Parts: sequence; C-alpha cells; structure tokens
Amino acid sequence: MSVLHERVFRASAIIEEATALALDFFAARQTVETHSKGAQDFVSEADTAVETLIRERLAGAFPGEAVVGEEFGGQSEAAYWIIDPIDGTSNFLRGSPLWGISLGFVRKGRPELGVVAMPVMGEIYAAADGTGLLMNGKPLARTVPMEDVRVMSLGDSLSDDLDAAARLQTGLRRAGWVVEALHSTSISLLFAARGIFDGHLQKVTTMWDIAGGAVLAREAGLEVRIGEDSASRIPWIAAGTPTLLAATEPLWPEIRSDS
Repeated sequence: MSVLHERVFRASAIIEEATALALDFFAARQTVETHSKGAQDFVSEADTAVETLIRERLAGAFPGEAVVGEEFGGQSEAAYWIIDPIDGTSNFLRGSPLWGISLGFVRKGRPELGVVAMPVMGEIYAAADGTGLLMNGKPLARTVPMEDVRVMSLGDSLSDDLDAAARLQTGLRRAGWVVEALHSTSISLLFAARGIFDGHLQKVTTMWDIAGGAVLAREAGLEVRIGEDSASRIPWIAAGTPTLLAATEPLWPEIRSDS
C-alpha cells in the first residue's frame, strides 16, 4: 500500500468513527443543543462534538500536521487537514438524510485527499490523487444511467448576490438542466462524483465545504475548477462534465480555464 493510500485508509477510519457519533446525535436531534451563528446559519452540539473527535483522532494518526475546522478554526498552512463536521446542519436538524461529514487534506491550496460520509446511508466515500473513487473502501466507477436526463446542483450561501444567483439558475434552466439545491456542498459534490448529478456549481463557498468533495469529483473523472472572487477572495467551485461547464461559462465567465 502506497503512503497516499495508507493516508486515505486512516482518514476513512477516522470518519467512520465520527459517523457513529454523529448518528447518535441525529437520533436525538430534538434534544440537541443548538444556537444560531447568523440568519439561517446554525451550529449544534453535534457539530462541535464531531469536530472535536476528528481533531483528536487526526492528532494521533498524523501527529504534527495542521488542522483547520469550521467550528474551532485553525491556521491553514502550506499543507493542512480541514474538517466540516456536519455539512448540512439545517438538513440534519430537520431530519433530512442529506447531510454529511467532510474531511480534506489541502496542499498549496489544492485538495489532494478527501473523505465524505453520508451517515444515514451508511456510506463513506474517499479518494486521493490517483486512487479513483472509493465507497466503503472499494473502487466505485461513476455511472450515469440516463444521460439524457440533465440534472445538476447549485450551491447557496447567505453571502450570495441573489440577483446574480437567480440569473445563473435561470440560465441553466433555459439551457435544459434540472437545477437541484441540497444545502450541503459535500453531498452535492458526492452526488456529482456518483453520477447522480452532472456537476455542482457554487459561487460562494469555503474550503471546509469543498475540500473533501472536490477530490471525490476529480477522481471520479469530472473537471474540477476552484478559484477565488477577485474582490472578496471568497472561494468558488465549478465541478462537472464538459457539457455542463461549457453551458455554464457564458453565464459565469469567471470559471473559464483561461480567465
């Protein structure tokens, strides 16, 4: 087993343990302590407990390596782990299964290893450079059973320019896509990697949202473009098939490879 494959294996084991903890909280979600970080932006006891567990396990498995998390922060160095303990907290709190746990390893701004769990489904997806997509430790090929059905997802953020977001959504629908919004970036990218979606676009995001899922999508064979808004320095992601990205470029010129 290569060093990179060993890192994927150990990171996946950490997320498997975190999944069990998260499911305990999910079963008792009506009694989970929750507070608001802002309008429609929630953090629960589950978020903090799961991130704490992952941090502790990373310290044991990868001593001395930097860690950044959504809830407890950290310093993003040249290479670091990044955690989204519950991606899709609003879905989690309402009882939807569409929430996940995301762990990524980023080197020089580029995600190179990712693990995303769908705890309710009992599925853990992982990938790193050259591994291909893995589900529960086994290779999984991206399959699209009905290619004529064009479905993609569009991410949302409280910081969105709503007029610009509406123009993008309208343009994609006019171009023939069904536009989904799952309110969980890592699960949206996972669905793109699986072939459920043709891709995922998000104008305003964070590295903890995208690091894990970006690697899954790339190793599944999708094109993944990550950049920053020139003014705000806020990250964006466009991951998808050539057909989807070609349709998106006139609507969102910043994602052009030569821009």
